[in-house]
Amino acid sequence: MTVPHGFFIGMMYSIHYFEGLLLDTVNKHKPWIETSYHGIITENNDTVILDPPLVALDKDAPVPFAGEICAFKIHGQEMPFEAVVLNKTSGEGRLRAKSPIDCELQKEYTFIIQAYDCGSGPGGTNWKKSHKAVVHIQVKDVNEFSPAFKESVYKATVTEGKIYDSILQVEAIDEDCSPQYSQICNYEIVTADVPFAIDRNGNIRNTEKLSYDKQHQYEIMVTAFDCGQKHATEDVLVRVNVKPVCKPGWQDWNKRIEYRPGSGSIPLFPSIHLETCDGPVSSIHSTIELQTNYIGKGCDRETYSEKSLQKLCGASSGAIDLLPSPSTTTNWTAGLLMDSNDIIFKFDGKQGAKIPDGIVPKNLTDQFTITLWMKHGPSPGLRAEKETILCNSDKTEMNRHHYALYVHNCRLVFLLRKDFDQADTFRPAEFHWKLDQICDKEWHYYVVNVEFPVVTLYMDGTTYEPYLVTNDWPIHPSHIAMQLTVGACWQGGEVTKPRFAQYFHGSLASLTIRPGKIESQKVISCLQACKEGLDINSLESLGQGIKYHFNPSQSVLVMEGDDIENINQALRKVSYINSRQFPTAGIRRLKVSSKVQCFGEDVCISIPDIDAYVMVFQANEPKITITGMDHFARPAAQFESERGVILLPDIRIVSTVTKMEHPVDLREHDRANKQVVVEEMLHNLDFCDVLVIGAELDPEQECLELDHGELQGKHLDATNSTAGYSIYGVDSMFSYEQVLRQLRYRNWATSATSDRKFRVKCSELNGRYTSNEFNLEVNILHSSNSNFMDHVNHMIVQPQFLQSVQHPEGSVSAVHNSVVPSVATIVIVICVSILVFVITLGVYRIRTAHQHSSAEREGAKENEMDWDDSALTITVNPMEKYEKPHQIEEESEEEDIDDEEDDTTSAESDDSEEEEEEEEEVIVQKGDKQNATRQEQLEWDDSTLPY
Repeated sequence: MTVPHGFFIGMMYSIHYFEGLLLDTVNKHKPWIETSYHGIITENNDTVILDPPLVALDKDAPVPFAGEICAFKIHGQEMPFEAVVLNKTSGEGRLRAKSPIDCELQKEYTFIIQAYDCGSGPGGTNWKKSHKAVVHIQVKDVNEFSPAFKESVYKATVTEGKIYDSILQVEAIDEDCSPQYSQICNYEIVTADVPFAIDRNGNIRNTEKLSYDKQHQYEIMVTAFDCGQKHATEDVLVRVNVKPVCKPGWQDWNKRIEYRPGSGSIPLFPSIHLETCDGPVSSIHSTIELQTNYIGKGCDRETYSEKSLQKLCGASSGAIDLLPSPSTTTNWTAGLLMDSNDIIFKFDGKQGAKIPDGIVPKNLTDQFTITLWMKHGPSPGLRAEKETILCNSDKTEMNRHHYALYVHNCRLVFLLRKDFDQADTFRPAEFHWKLDQICDKEWHYYVVNVEFPVVTLYMDGTTYEPYLVTNDWPIHPSHIAMQLTVGACWQGGEVTKPRFAQYFHGSLASLTIRPGKIESQKVISCLQACKEGLDINSLESLGQGIKYHFNPSQSVLVMEGDDIENINQALRKVSYINSRQFPTAGIRRLKVSSKVQCFGEDVCISIPDIDAYVMVFQANEPKITITGMDHFARPAAQFESERGVILLPDIRIVSTVTKMEHPVDLREHDRANKQVVVEEMLHNLDFCDVLVIGAELDPEQECLELDHGELQGKHLDATNSTAGYSIYGVDSMFSYEQVLRQLRYRNWATSATSDRKFRVKCSELNGRYTSNEFNLEVNILHSSNSNFMDHVNHMIVQPQFLQSVQHPEGSVSAVHNSVVPSVATIVIVICVSILVFVITLGVYRIRTAHQHSSAEREGAKENEMDWDDSALTITVNPMEKYEKPHQIEEESEEEDIDDEEDDTTSAESDDSEEEEEEEEEVIVQKGDKQNATRQEQLEWDDSTLPY
């Protein structure tokens, strides 16, 4: 019988139904776990410690599979944990991390976990799961990070003299996740022995008052500790700057300012500024004072002689210097105390000087001028005696003062008593001035202009009228001679023995008297002008609201303004200037005093003075060298002529200065080999003297002459005497050369003179720098020896072959011997005897030789010895080898041989001057080559010779 298909299907459903009922009967219960769990895991570890432990229970136990736990499952997104079953029967499990846990990334985790049984059989079918339990896990931190500071360097500024609760706070952080390891529990100062402390919060304070003078800055190292006592891997630097207590005053200026000659104008305070400590300033008043009263005569002035200065300033001529430098002609100052650098005479109350008769006219006119520099202090005693500067009194018998200038009780008094033949009425006689400067121990320039009966005093260029004028009767005429004195007054009568009285205590300089003329204000200002002072660079950019004022000598500058920054800018432009080419070296003190006014108050703050100084360096000392032809001879007729003979036709004055080069890259061990550089420089001279060596000039038969027209247009003047000729005045070396080249020597009685010697010496700054002594010898040729000269001169000196040789150091050759000694004379006589034999053979060569040698001689004449032999007949040595132009090299060799022979002759010349005078033979020879080689050689004038 066939079974229907539906029957089988029904049977299958029945079987499955009964099987399900059977299984449900076996696995009747779900697993059970706790509702929540709390766990802890240490970072970098995989084990989780749960509370309570992970255990699942199933009531189907001990039925296999149904009563067993097969799995724990975690629900959550990408949880880094997994749960594993340790024992299926007991249901014990474990929670662990699948990868290392980092607390710094996540401190805790929360997720769901469920337990699953093993179902009804080995296949795990019909399993059941527990309810959901919450698991909360905290990550336990490990102290793996060290504290680190937020800043690499901490800085703070404190004011000296204060104790601070907290100067600054340092702060460190820790990257650990837990409070125990991430919090900073302590800070510590590592640097020892510093006056600072730090608390656990990082606040640094000072433990004592700090001093700016003791230390400007402190550097301390600080470390930090976390609560696990792990310290920072790197300590941090803390800089604490100490600033002084705000004190009003000028800041950023240098006490020493250096000035080198030729620098022009240099700023004194290029970075200065005023600190007012936030005061409400309304105006500032500053005075800058350059204190130069201890330099020379009150400041750096030209140190030329009074005559030269007066010529330079355009003063009237005729001034008589009563205090000149001691010399043979001005010897009355020889016994006085003197500062030779500035020609300052110091009077100690025990000295006086008599002016020789004839220096100053006996009777002064109604117009004259007295000028002087004076430094004077308070007179000793309550009722001090008169202190005489200048006095003209009776030489003997009586004690009358005709005119005088003196100081009495800090008053300057000028006395002028007229003679009866000049006035016969009661006339002004004493003029009194009362000035503080007379006794302030400072240098001042005084000018007394007398235009009788008016007398005017100029002090430092300012006019002062006398506060008291007393009258007196004229002096009765007498035959008594008068004595003019300086530094004391001569008392010739009323005493047992004439003597000095009324001595002066102080210093005097440049005391002059000019009869017949008075000086102008312009000249007076020039004579006392300072060559150094204060200056302002760029006046146009001085700034608005700035008022300024200089005193006449520019040693004091006053500035005023209402804006601090404008005043700062103005003071930065204040400079020092010294226009002298050779300034006086030394210190010039500077003082800046200031007053500040505030709104609504007279004076609000006090500004300390600035005390600084300018250091003026010594100028390089110049070397003045005079060169030229130092020996020549002329026929007597030229000296006897109306114009005479020019002494110095080619004189040359040159000044050089030696400097040391300092290369930037010069190493220390090479500094001993610094290169020396000699440079020519231009500067003025103030006198040149042409002095006679030996006996003075005899005015009855000889003199030195100069056309005064040569001095016109120059700041030069000249004086003449039997001792020589003096040219003085401040002018260039070129001007002095021009004048000296026109100086002539005349001798209208030459029979008694065969030679004359002169010495030339020049000066700058009144002898501060002097030249070498240039010696000149002049020979007078008489007709008695002209024939002899015809034979020997051309043989001894061959001008066309001689060359000018300059000393390597530029020095001038010494005085050369110009006369032939006896031994040399004998040799020459023998040579002449031999030459006589061959004279006739050389006559025919003269004409042809002249044509060939004239051109060469013309080039050599300028530097050779200048002989004017227009009246002589020269016989040429026929044996002399006359070279052609292409044979110059051979000629030079022959010249060297001749030089050696000349040296030998010169060496033999010292013992035979008397025989030479008898022979009257003059031979010009070269001097010792070790001293200097003559630069100018013998010059022949053969234009008139017959050929």
